[in-house]
Amino acid sequence: MKRPNLRAMTVDDLIALRANIERTLSTKVAAEREALRSKLAKLEGFSDGRRGRGARRGVKVPPKYRGPGGETWAGRGARPRWLTALLKQGRKIEEFAIAKPASARKAVRRRRKGRVRRKK
Repeated sequence: MKRPNLRAMTVDDLIALRANIERTLSTKVAAEREALRSKLAKLEGFSDGRRGRGARRGVKVPPKYRGPGGETWAGRGARPRWLTALLKQGRKIEEFAIAKPASARKAVRRRRKGRVRRKK
């Protein structure tokens, strides 16, 4: 394909060339989009039904640790500054643990019993 001399073209010719390029690109993009959609439709048949975030992500959990000033931490994410400072002073993390109620401990045991273990 011969390269057009853009400097020698008039403004009307340049506008027409731009419109032609935009039209060609939009048809190619549309064709590629349709090809990707058809591939995705084929792959969706193999999915396990879960989409998006994990089951526990974004779910509020009760705090596991409480600081001397009433600050709490659930044990998720980065360790808070108040806890880091206290640990540097020589304190143990177990000192700040909040005791679970007995009903919560029983519920965890029940859930664990119902699980089926897989053989390796």
